[in-house]
Amino acid sequence: MDRRDFLKKTVTVAGGIAASRLLGETNVFAAGRSISNTDPIMDYATLSNGIRMPILGYGTLRIPVERCAECVSEAIRKGWRLIDTAKNYANETEVGKGIRQSGIDRKELFVTSKLWFKDYGYESAKRAFDATLDRLGLDYLDLYLLHQPFGDVYEAWKALEELYEEGRVRAIGVSNFHPDRIVDMGFINKVMPAVNQIEFSPYFQRWEDKRVNDQYGVQVESWGPFVSGNRPELFSEPVLQDISKKYGKTPAQVILRYLTQQGVVTVCKTERPERMIENIGVFDFKLSVGDMAQIAKLDKGRTMSKDHRAPEDVKWFHTSGIALPNSVGRGRYPQDDAHRTHEGEPRSVRFRTAR
Repeated sequence: MDRRDFLKKTVTVAGGIAASRLLGETNVFAAGRSISNTDPIMDYATLSNGIRMPILGYGTLRIPVERCAECVSEAIRKGWRLIDTAKNYANETEVGKGIRQSGIDRKELFVTSKLWFKDYGYESAKRAFDATLDRLGLDYLDLYLLHQPFGDVYEAWKALEELYEEGRVRAIGVSNFHPDRIVDMGFINKVMPAVNQIEFSPYFQRWEDKRVNDQYGVQVESWGPFVSGNRPELFSEPVLQDISKKYGKTPAQVILRYLTQQGVVTVCKTERPERMIENIGVFDFKLSVGDMAQIAKLDKGRTMSKDHRAPEDVKWFHTSGIALPNSVGRGRYPQDDAHRTHEGEPRSVRFRTAR
């Protein structure tokens, strides 16, 4: 969406969005986006520029380096088409290897990576993009995001606009941007972000943020739908347990359906093949209005991770929130195998790496 289109779309649509969400409808986008379910195992969101994006994606944060290529390849063979990585995950090379090993045509995939804010700036952003493509072994990206709302955002965005106009990336967007930053970008830049990837889970339900993003033609994408393993009690919530039994599904599947059914593109991660099959198998049932009303009550109204507006957390991003190069052990991040996700998979010490 260019700047002129953005200015034409600044009408308030809160009532329509809220009503559609409550009714469980999927085609609720006021800015020209829609959800389709023509694919037998995947629904799609249509971005503001007409690009179709799988509504459910495979995340790669904290997958051990030695297993990353294998996991990505296996996920693709299991039907996953959206693959999400980032420079700061320190695994782009392995993700690219997994893509090639899958045997699936590149044109069938939707590959996302992200620009770390230490590389913001016009020239540095372009260099970082080239390096990302080199590590992935690809000649274009489907989506490239500004990873954090810090640093020289606007010069970096100018570089992304040019990469988009050159056809080297099919869509550009942002991550972890609050609504005020989204509105500001629309009035300053030529191209509006197509996607905003933000923390979004049953414990932190950002429907008001989504309403504003919808209003300005920006597709919301969830990271951390399972709270990144930081709150394992999520899967034991009586509400999720009861609803999962009702549909013969798992609590994880209910969470993924809760988000995707309401138009939130969602990225989740697993290393286990059986979980890859389970997590993608959420398009054969639909939650009722009552189900969603009950899940809505789980919202705690606050982040389960880092607050991108809190001074101490912003300082953390500038001083500690970086990937570590080739550290020994399971991956390139500090690990604490005593902490495990709902799937029994090791994860990094909380907050050590930036999402």
